Amino acid sequence: MKKNKLLRIPSRGLILISLVSLVLGFILAYSYSISSAKRDQISTNTVYFNEQEKYKEDLIEQKERNKELTEEINAKQQEIRDFEHSFANSEESVEELVKEAEMLRLLIGDIPSQGKGIAVSLQDGAYNPSQENPNEYIVHESHVFKVINELKISGAEAISINGQRLHSNSFIRCTGPVITVDGKTFPAPFVIEAVGDPAVLLASVNLGGGVVDQLASDNIVVTVEEKGKITMPALRDDKN
Repeated sequence: MKKNKLLRIPSRGLILISLVSLVLGFILAYSYSISSAKRDQISTNTVYFNEQEKYKEDLIEQKERNKELTEEINAKQQEIRDFEHSFANSEESVEELVKEAEMLRLLIGDIPSQGKGIAVSLQDGAYNPSQENPNEYIVHESHVFKVINELKISGAEAISINGQRLHSNSFIRCTGPVITVDGKTFPAPFVIEAVGDPAVLLASVNLGGGVVDQLASDNIVVTVEEKGKITMPALRDDKN
């Protein structure tokens, strides 16, 4: 029976194998280390990139929100401006309405009137016997109404005839030497007083070709004077 012989490797060969194994192990370890570092770097870069993208998205979202808030603020500011403008107009409107109501109360005689103004006195003209019609020298309702209408147009806030204050529906009638105003009779001369701006009222009645000239052409004696103070009670006070 034959005996197996063991394969013997020379010592030099063992050393060479050991060196090759060592180098191979070092290369593998180094390769693994590099691969791990690359994986870590890739992972880090991925995280960083994701964070950057998230920041960008957050920034874009914040900018959009800021834009919405800015538009909302501008809209609210415009609403405030519109309200202030409306409120200012409302105040002006209320003030105008109050003035208009006050003027209406004055015109209808609901409240007393006092202030500067003018007085227009009308008298019959001197009768000329040579004239055929003596009525051409007498004050008639038409003459009185001419004066009253001119004063109203000129802005008079209150008018009276011989102290009797007029209202929108006053009844006026002249009969010879007397005048009847709302049922009350007054003798001549017929003094028409008006509360208002004296300069405006005087200029209106004295206008060339105006009321005074027309009455003078009808042989009516007209006297116009400025009054520093005219007082007219409310019509309800006057009735008491």
